[in-house]
Amino acid sequence: MRILLADRDPEDYAGLLQAALPQAELVVAGERASLNQAEGCTVWLGQPDLLAALLRTGARPQWLQSTWAGITPLLASDLPRDYRLSRAVGIFGQVMAEYVLTYLLAQRRRLLGRLATQVEQHWDAQLPSSLRGVRVLVVGAGDIGTQMAEFLAPFGVQLRGIARQPRPIAPFAEVHGLDALAEQAAWADCLINLLPDTPATRDVYDAALFAQMPAEALFINIGRGVAVVDEDLLATLRRGHLAGAVIDVCRQEPLPAGHGFWDAPRLLLTGHSSAPTDPQLLTRLFLDNLQRWQAGEVLRGEVDFARGY
Repeated sequence: MRILLADRDPEDYAGLLQAALPQAELVVAGERASLNQAEGCTVWLGQPDLLAALLRTGARPQWLQSTWAGITPLLASDLPRDYRLSRAVGIFGQVMAEYVLTYLLAQRRRLLGRLATQVEQHWDAQLPSSLRGVRVLVVGAGDIGTQMAEFLAPFGVQLRGIARQPRPIAPFAEVHGLDALAEQAAWADCLINLLPDTPATRDVYDAALFAQMPAEALFINIGRGVAVVDEDLLATLRRGHLAGAVIDVCRQEPLPAGHGFWDAPRLLLTGHSSAPTDPQLLTRLFLDNLQRWQAGEVLRGEVDFARGY
């Protein structure tokens, strides 16, 4: 079996795969995979952006395992869909929870405000707030959102979720459908967006939605940049509504010079860094899915092209 590996930093993956699959032929293509390298490779592993470029050359896998949770580059209208595709699942819950906790705690402990008063040499004795009882709405209560909630629950936060359909999902106290987003946004002290990029989830966060949120709420976007109407978020922050926004993903990346996000009040950019892929965890997922693929079984994280995830 020939496996194509296309990643900008392939060394860790290559070592792990060669140790686990000594009988397989591993073609390490790095970030410039070619049609010649892909020849005879029935299985591809790597970054969606790199493998989308390879698909455009006419090469095809039987199965492609993405190293990202998001697979938007592979869903372009000019790309084929006659192969099996699986995205990275089950490996980002903890690191995403750590990211959210970082900024939730920073807000509740007034970290940035204290840094500012220190620079001013002003003694800041204002008391902070605890996470206990904070109302957290996770918009996108799927694999990552549910794992994240499990890590947040011990801090005593109140958890609600938004999913495609209302249904019980532990540890959320309630899970509502996307049509209830505005109503639930009005409840939340912290709204975390994890929605994938689909036609139904673009421009969801507009002026009307932000107006529903409490004035002291925190908005965190670690889903997709296209979910947010940038100018509406900027206008909301400029008029003093929302305690802050933490933006990890943008419509255009890198964010162009002059974009309003660079100097917006109470907005923090984190450069699409919320959930780096751990090669060990991803390799473990790949090996499990390899067994499933060879047995003709459903893959973990298998993508429905029509649904977009």
